[in-house]
Amino acid sequence: MSHAKGSRLEDRLLPLVLLPLVLLILAPIARLLLTAFDSPSGWGFTHFVKVFSAESTQTALWHSLFTAGTGTLISIVLGGLFAFVVALTDLRNKAALVFCLMIPMMIPPQITALAWTQMMGPSSVLLKSVGLAPPLGSPQPLYSDWGISLLLGIQHTSIIFLTLRAGLRMIPAEIVEAARVSGAKGLRVWWQIIVPLSLPSLAAGTTMAFVTALGNFGIPAMLGIPARYSTLPTLIYQRLAGLGPSVLSEVAVLAVIIGLVALLGIIAHKTFLKNKGFGLAGSSSRPLFIALGKWRLMTEITLWTIIVVILLLPLAALAMTSLVPAYGVPLTLDTLSLKGWHEALFRQPVTIRAFANSFILAASAALILMILCLPLAWLMQRRPSQLTKFIDAIVDLPYALPGVVLAIACILTFINLPFTDWSLYGTIWIIFIAYLARFMTVMLRPIQSALSQLDITMEEAAQAVGAKLFKRLRTVILPLVAPSAAAGAILVFLTAFNELTVSALLWSSGTETLGVVIFNLDDSGETVMASAVSMAVVAVVIALMAAIQLLATKLPKGVVPWQN
Repeated sequence: MSHAKGSRLEDRLLPLVLLPLVLLILAPIARLLLTAFDSPSGWGFTHFVKVFSAESTQTALWHSLFTAGTGTLISIVLGGLFAFVVALTDLRNKAALVFCLMIPMMIPPQITALAWTQMMGPSSVLLKSVGLAPPLGSPQPLYSDWGISLLLGIQHTSIIFLTLRAGLRMIPAEIVEAARVSGAKGLRVWWQIIVPLSLPSLAAGTTMAFVTALGNFGIPAMLGIPARYSTLPTLIYQRLAGLGPSVLSEVAVLAVIIGLVALLGIIAHKTFLKNKGFGLAGSSSRPLFIALGKWRLMTEITLWTIIVVILLLPLAALAMTSLVPAYGVPLTLDTLSLKGWHEALFRQPVTIRAFANSFILAASAALILMILCLPLAWLMQRRPSQLTKFIDAIVDLPYALPGVVLAIACILTFINLPFTDWSLYGTIWIIFIAYLARFMTVMLRPIQSALSQLDITMEEAAQAVGAKLFKRLRTVILPLVAPSAAAGAILVFLTAFNELTVSALLWSSGTETLGVVIFNLDDSGETVMASAVSMAVVAVVIALMAAIQLLATKLPKGVVPWQN
């Protein structure tokens, strides 16, 4: 009888968990599609075709495809180089190298763009201080399609690295040894054995990098808007900033176009994997390991030089700009000033408010998602059904689609709540809801993975002595999955704390986030203050990453993404 009551309680729990999921994921996407294909003459393709065929849309679409595609190629080169060397060789100080390589992905893209523009160009404080600045009036080389592509490539290098390294670590040494016994040597082993076996993981990383670059707002906005080079995300931003909600039907079409291109990339990836027979069955007794020998020192110098160029020099330029009285002034002992830091962090109410907003939004999203995802993961793992399989398929959608698509979908859904006169547009709540939808999978997947490894007999024992479902979740399941849940919460916090793409379209006066403040400060010419706020954010990110690194030995293997 008690088991039957427990089952009925679990049946009642299912809709309670699924209702917010539907509201967070399906409702905004459905509303976006309805608006994109709606027109005064009725529902159809007329409005969609009109917006799609506009010259500005075609230009922005081509720019998005070019910068995302070229940036992905750069990510493949850099991420592939680091992944092959770190995963397969006897390189020294791997942990420090990987930690540094992960930082660009954790730093907000607008900070990456700001740091690089201050490292190059005629007004660079770094170049002026060492006497290497080009003449005044020289163009900023990063204000171009290639500049955007370069920074998108650097920003998403870690995605390629993480996915490819995971695949490479699964290649057993026995396969390579068998090939060598058969007469294969040198590059032949590389191209005929290692590269084919790593293609599935490389394809997955390439898809993720392309979709992420396609929806990136910070880098195209910081580098493209000054050069009048628009991508689809910046075109949507400029339309909304200039005309407001009156152009929602137009920007809905633009958002759907971005989403369709992203989905085509995902479909192409799945098709590639379906048509290729690459992969390994089972686990290897020992992973492939290659000794670099006399090439080890040269390889280490090369990799650390890349880290210096893509990370340390831009951050040094950013720090130096934050310490001068005005942008373009060389940094010397006489010009050293903390005025920008003091003004930005202590005298500007918007900065203080943005720190509070970002912290509250990120922490609240992590907490609520932990509460929501624990029973959801339990239902998906312990009570599988067609419905839970459907949820498992769609939960990644808000994270896989570009952030600008989700932002427009949320505006359309919550600008007028059904059956009420309320509107969440312009409030902090719409940003919070968008964060919950976007980062749900970041929290759900680690908990789901941890649950799959738990022995169900512990739950059955608790149920046998009369423990109800919620008590079992609280006293048995939660302590066992707590490390994975905590790691997921940290990742949600880190990502949401620095988010810009979603909040750039949803913020209003009083609801600014840190990403928005940095973008607006730089856009208004307050470069020194923008640099000071950026360095403060970088310090917070690195401190949190260092804390995670220190806790890595106490967390389950695989929870910390940059750990083997």
